[in-house]
Amino acid sequence: APGVFQLACLLVELDTADEASRILCADALYQMGRGEEAHRLLSLVLSRNPQRAPVLARLALLQLRKGFVYDGNQLLQRVIKTGDTSCLLPIMDIFKDEDRKLMQTHCHVQALAILESQQED
Repeated sequence: APGVFQLACLLVELDTADEASRILCADALYQMGRGEEAHRLLSLVLSRNPQRAPVLARLALLQLRKGFVYDGNQLLQRVIKTGDTSCLLPIMDIFKDEDRKLMQTHCHVQALAILESQQED
């Protein structure tokens, strides 16, 4: 992760508008346990492109890790509204095991709640 982080930082310096390099940099920060820095970097990318599903999904995980379930839900709903949920599977490979389980459990619980509310209606 430190080598990837250094490479991503160099790429960002070469092209400050390159979102992919910033996302790679944020992923490396996350892998190194620097979630707050990753969150700030992803928020910057999101401010430039508010409907970027891969960024929203990463931010959702970081919010869930901090215990901010409501914020995580809001971000996941935005991912769904973009129609680009295909980003979730590749991102799950980046997440650490405990975070992958957190995201899967959270999504499963939310899906069950939606189904139960529809059955009641």
